[in-house]
Amino acid sequence: MSGAGHVRNVTPEEAAALVGDGLVRLLDVRTPGEYTALGHIPGARLLPVDLVASAPAVLHEDDRRPVLVYCEHGVRSEHASALLARAGFDVLNMLGGMSRWTGPREHDAAPIAGPSSWLLACADLLPPPGTALDVACGFGRHALLLASARYRVRALDRDPVRVAFVQDIAARLGLLVTTEAVDLETGDRDLGTGLFDLIVVTHYLHRPLFPALVRTLRPGGLLVYETFTVAQAALGQPRHPAFLLESGELPRLVAPLTVVREREGEFEGRMVAGVAARKGARAD
Repeated sequence: MSGAGHVRNVTPEEAAALVGDGLVRLLDVRTPGEYTALGHIPGARLLPVDLVASAPAVLHEDDRRPVLVYCEHGVRSEHASALLARAGFDVLNMLGGMSRWTGPREHDAAPIAGPSSWLLACADLLPPPGTALDVACGFGRHALLLASARYRVRALDRDPVRVAFVQDIAARLGLLVTTEAVDLETGDRDLGTGLFDLIVVTHYLHRPLFPALVRTLRPGGLLVYETFTVAQAALGQPRHPAFLLESGELPRLVAPLTVVREREGEFEGRMVAGVAARKGARAD
């Protein structure tokens, strides 16, 4: 992404014309309850304002249309718009929010378009801000969010384009993120010993990496892990067994960590298994 973005305020009437002509992308920064109960603009992504640091990762696709951001009364959208502009996006902030919107509304529910729902479900378990590792970080939806919550984040991914994007956005937003383009599946990967208070891994599976994840977690630290199960193959990608967990396998893979929360089944249309697992007070 090149250059700085900017914010322009638009009235709901102007916004309606832009939406009708397909000239904008839509970001709703209210709560899930507001999104459903009060209604949302058709086609809008939902990303509550307290999670908006993930928005650059959500909006990274090669789509040059500006982002129309709205909330209920125009206060939260102003904050979100300023962040997106700092990240390099061209943004339209809808004045007055949905309280002044007279266009079409939908009331269906939608998943939050950003952080993993499993990470959000485990938010009460997360350690106080310290060091965090985001494995297979992609475009940084978790790395950027954790850094905005004052974690010092190391983000790893094999794709140098994605790593460069995360580093650029973090620099634009003044977030403490270091990145590295690395293939975690070659050789005996060593991530260090006792370095991280929190490790997040989503939608990635390389079974030989688990001992390294356990070693690099600090005593008392938490691993939040979720990825696809074999049941996902019936729904779509991935289908290769190397990338799919057997039912009940994940708690065994994270041993000797103690599983403090887990789930398995269909979530947001994907068949997944997740654990939150803590390392004992003494190094395992």
